[in-house]
Amino acid sequence: MASFIIEGGHRLTGDIYPQGAKNEVLQIVCATLLTDEEVTVHNIPDILDVNNLIQLMRDMGVKVAKKGIDTYSFQADKVDLSYLESDAFLKKCSSLRGSVMLVGPMVARFGRALISKPGGDKIGRRRLDTHFIGIQKLGASFRYKEEQGAYEICADRLTGTYMLLDEASVTGTANIVMAAVLAQGTTTIYNAACEPYIQQLCKMLNRMGAKISGIASNLLVIEGIDRLHGTDHTVLPDMIEVGSFIGMAAMTQSELTIKNVSYQNLGIIPESFRRLGIRLEQRGDDIFIPAQEEYQIESFIDGSIMTLADAPWPGLTPDLLSVLLVVATQAKGSVLIHQKMFESRLFFVDKLIDMGAQIILCDPHRAVVIGHNRALQLRGGNMTSPDIRAGIALLIAAMSADGISRIHNIEQIDRGYQNIEGRLNALGARITRI
Repeated sequence: MASFIIEGGHRLTGDIYPQGAKNEVLQIVCATLLTDEEVTVHNIPDILDVNNLIQLMRDMGVKVAKKGIDTYSFQADKVDLSYLESDAFLKKCSSLRGSVMLVGPMVARFGRALISKPGGDKIGRRRLDTHFIGIQKLGASFRYKEEQGAYEICADRLTGTYMLLDEASVTGTANIVMAAVLAQGTTTIYNAACEPYIQQLCKMLNRMGAKISGIASNLLVIEGIDRLHGTDHTVLPDMIEVGSFIGMAAMTQSELTIKNVSYQNLGIIPESFRRLGIRLEQRGDDIFIPAQEEYQIESFIDGSIMTLADAPWPGLTPDLLSVLLVVATQAKGSVLIHQKMFESRLFFVDKLIDMGAQIILCDPHRAVVIGHNRALQLRGGNMTSPDIRAGIALLIAAMSADGISRIHNIEQIDRGYQNIEGRLNALGARITRI
């Protein structure tokens, strides 16, 4: 198990480029199974979750070629269906959350999928009901094979239908869309997720020959076709990494420019940081954050305490609440952080309290942060990263703290952030991997 040693108190300066979006890449790579022609994908980040999925695709018999520093091609013309029955395949799926999105493409193109319960962050319940019920409505049958601990999904031919999703699940929507593009007839998905990553997936599928309308809305209509062809696709910058860098700049009182952020796809993220008092400027497609000695949390118009809560797009992504919570510890004022989607994601705040933060954990979903206004600097600490987003939040806290901090289990951070210590050290941070 690797660890970071962080010497806090160093200001950052310079330009930083966000990596390709992890959550988009996992969908896009799975979608390459829908055709036997070559699909080339650009701006793929070199991170653990993505690399594990790419290796899984190779193991499945997909021809994977690295065409450039962040460009891969995929051709699924000879998929080894027998490998999908193996214990090795199921074991890899169980450690990779994104593997669940193999179900839609596999059932649509090959009529069968076998997948174990996928792994990922330990942040509470992450239901698969939306995925399975949606694909079931398209005509697939589900069976749980207890001896293998795996779900078997079969369908001779999927048939389009109307469905109202019980929640606007991003991965659930992606899975159903990928299944529906090769289904017979028309599929209507209401309460569909409409995040930029879903929009990107739908646009790529349309370039491959699919017929998807309603992109960017919560009502998708898909006319099924017989086959898809190859295409080229470029992945968006990672909005979560952009938000993480904004938080780092604020906490370390640094002047940073985040380059090529695809500003129009950031939604409410910049405004959420402004609500904490952080100044940031859009300069073309870049974000400039000036060094700030202090920042003050806004109140609501009636004077009541500000609440930051996650919500389906175009609401605030839950992946940034951990970062916003850490940033609030050094603000002037108080804020209620309401994490609605996952009941264990706020449990890392005990590490921040040990570092000197003033936080009241009301329940598994809500925490009140009372900002120090830098009157009390966080102290270096010894901590363990429980998930990707808590890991980066703890790293931000450590970079601003007085003294030395150690963060263990940084493999969780590696799952979502590419060469994070190298990129930050180039800006003036002091982070050592051991």
